Amino acid sequence: MTAAATARAVLVPVKSFRAAKHRLAGVLDDDAREALARELASRVIAAAAPLPVLVVCDDNEVASWAVERGARVAWTPGFGLSAAVMAGVAQLAAEGFELAVVSHADLPFAAGLAKLGEPGIVTLVPDRRRDGTNVAVVPPGARFRFSYGAGSFERHRAEAARLGLSCQLVYDRRLAIDVDLPEDLAIAHVAT
Repeated sequence: MTAAATARAVLVPVKSFRAAKHRLAGVLDDDAREALARELASRVIAAAAPLPVLVVCDDNEVASWAVERGARVAWTPGFGLSAAVMAGVAQLAAEGFELAVVSHADLPFAAGLAKLGEPGIVTLVPDRRRDGTNVAVVPPGARFRFSYGAGSFERHRAEAARLGLSCQLVYDRRLAIDVDLPEDLAIAHVAT
């Protein structure tokens, strides 16, 4: 699908499946963590339908996986999460999209990504702890500076204010649940 056919696209940063979910090492072995990361990312890609998806990554296996699922790939080696997302959003801006729906790849109940956000404003969906930002919808041309990590939700609210953009907060129980820590596995009903 081209930019002319839709004004929105979903951007999903995906790290190497083999390197993902190290904080779960105490409860899941390497193979189980890799399978979990792949399954969660697949759910997020499915939740983006019918929008086009751009996966930002620096791993050949992830790139192949993304293409098999109909996504395009933005190659971002050595960028780190925030810079990789900004590079992907810049690409979407250059392609003429009005909204970039940025979703983390570890949301077990991801749904409705295509319906989030409104042109010209920032929409933020925090994690269940209201600390991190699980989904952010931004106008790609705004040059929004992403700043992931602990406390990103407040930093992203401040960034919207810095840019003079209205900021809509969406508290969605499905999108608030991510899988980072062992206790998240039970909440997410993910088999260990």
